[in-house]
Amino acid sequence: MLDINLLRKDLAHVINRLEKRQAPQPFLDVARFSSLEVERKAIQTRTEDLQAKRNSLSKQIGQAKAKGQDAAPLLAEVNGLADELKTSADRLDAIQTELQAMLMTVPNLPHDSVPVGADETGNAEVRRWGTPPKFGFTPKDHVDLGAPLGLDFDTGAKLSGSRFSFLRGPVARLHRALAQFMLDLHTQQHGYTECYTPYIVNREVLEGTGQLPKFKDDMFWVFRGSDGQAAAGGSDGQAEQAPQEQYLISTSEISMTNTVRERVLASTDLPIKLTAHSPCFRSEAGSGGRDTRGMIRQHQFDKVEMVQIVQPEHSEAALDEMVGHAETVLQQLGLPYRVMALCTGDMGFQSNKTYDLEVWLPAQNTYREISSCSNCDAFQARRMQARFKNAQGKNDWVHTLNGSGLAVGRTLVAVLENGQNADGSITLPEALWPYMGGLKELHA
Repeated sequence: MLDINLLRKDLAHVINRLEKRQAPQPFLDVARFSSLEVERKAIQTRTEDLQAKRNSLSKQIGQAKAKGQDAAPLLAEVNGLADELKTSADRLDAIQTELQAMLMTVPNLPHDSVPVGADETGNAEVRRWGTPPKFGFTPKDHVDLGAPLGLDFDTGAKLSGSRFSFLRGPVARLHRALAQFMLDLHTQQHGYTECYTPYIVNREVLEGTGQLPKFKDDMFWVFRGSDGQAAAGGSDGQAEQAPQEQYLISTSEISMTNTVRERVLASTDLPIKLTAHSPCFRSEAGSGGRDTRGMIRQHQFDKVEMVQIVQPEHSEAALDEMVGHAETVLQQLGLPYRVMALCTGDMGFQSNKTYDLEVWLPAQNTYREISSCSNCDAFQARRMQARFKNAQGKNDWVHTLNGSGLAVGRTLVAVLENGQNADGSITLPEALWPYMGGLKELHA
């Protein structure tokens, strides 16, 4: 979340930066925030006055008792002050809770270098790599190419509904090979530590990385209990506790980043570089019927994720490094791509700067997102209470970064479409040959 002191000291600057995301900014109720701040200051001032008066009365009570005088009136006055102090403390807690809830729904401020734009049309191309292949035939899409190789959407729909797929045989092996190739690259060449994380996490974990409360409808909820409700009572006659609110992860960024929650790290612990291969679960509540064909937008998909936890002064360089790591995957697979700097209106909630990598898909005759790399500065760290000891020995917020390295399903789509031949076979990238048992082509 944002630093509330920044809002208190320079609210106009915060609103100006939020307006870059969307104008007029819908994120912060400025009038309500200002009203709460006025009341908070008044209560704190009154509380300090009451505490000073109580201290003075307490001293007078001691003096009166020492002289054998009646201290009852003074004691009554102190008790009255205690009641008012309790009322003030309760109201102050309520104000702080409301302010905290308001901040939880406000996105990160975009970095000054981020291009300003309302939507994806404002994104800026940074560079391209590779040349899109030219075919002497009309290229097929991955759905038609994958069907003879074991890519089965009918069975996926039969088992789980729309936006699910079932992989068997050669295409399942290719999917596994891609994930293993990516993990080996990131751990052996890029210095990441491989992780295996839970796929179900608690509510506060998602609050830490920013998926909750704003994006609850995009998550798959998990409940332990009957129909998501607490049972009336157990077999021993004791009432059972309500089930814990949990969710399926939409990315392993969530679990890996939260490994530093509520910790104070030594500066020598940083940087931390983690990677994991996991399934990701997304309801696609806001997809609006886009990409209903094929594997581009699924409720369940696999991703190899990268996370870095760094000192603040290193986060911009870490973002460039992470983008380079994702690019290396595409380059070694020989897949043409471009790097896009996302504009203010297209960035994610947690990010202050994001680059997307878009891979060339011949059947669509366009580039499509395959990786997103973001610097979240201290935004997630404040929500997680993740800090480190800086050079002055003081606690400071870490900076967190995340990036896809890559989305496995979309990479499989790109390998099928870019490597297709007229007879329907698929020429595999050389980097995958060792992971495919020496196979250089896939045939039905």
